[in-house]
Amino acid sequence: MAKIVSSFFISLDGVVESPDQWHFPYWSDEMGAVVQAGMQNAAGFLMGRRLYDEWSAYWTTTDQDPEVAAAFNNARKWVVSDTLEKADWSNTTLVSGDVAGRLRELKEEITEGDIQMSGSATTVRWLLANGLLDELHLLVHPIVVGRGRRLFEDTPTHKLKLVGSETFKTGVLHLSYVPDAG
Repeated sequence: MAKIVSSFFISLDGVVESPDQWHFPYWSDEMGAVVQAGMQNAAGFLMGRRLYDEWSAYWTTTDQDPEVAAAFNNARKWVVSDTLEKADWSNTTLVSGDVAGRLRELKEEITEGDIQMSGSATTVRWLLANGLLDELHLLVHPIVVGRGRRLFEDTPTHKLKLVGSETFKTGVLHLSYVPDAG
């Protein structure tokens, strides 16, 4: 059975929006290894509508990082949306209607790898509230951005259990959590 694993670049003040504007000075080989490990274990990628719109426009047209672009373009993808009418990006399946039921089925169907997420804060909050998020990986950057969408905005309380942590030379913390039912 597959797990849904979400990963975020996040600032000390919880901002996850536009990491391209603050994240890159902290990029390192250590962080690259974490990102690569997640991609290698991916049975596919789950995303919300906004991230789908951004990534499908970018990865299908970019000349930069051709290997990464090919990996995303060829990977299985699921987009959660009740407003999107069709998903044209290759290997993409639209998940709508009974999203929770469909995602539970998908987790049962996948026998190798996990369903990876990078971004989609609204979808992650929904998954957590519905008991569907299995792991949350945060790459906490030592910067206060001061503005932007935060991972947990107007969110009910959810207990999480720390299951892994490491500190990179850049000061970035890699924290891994699972929901804590106790």
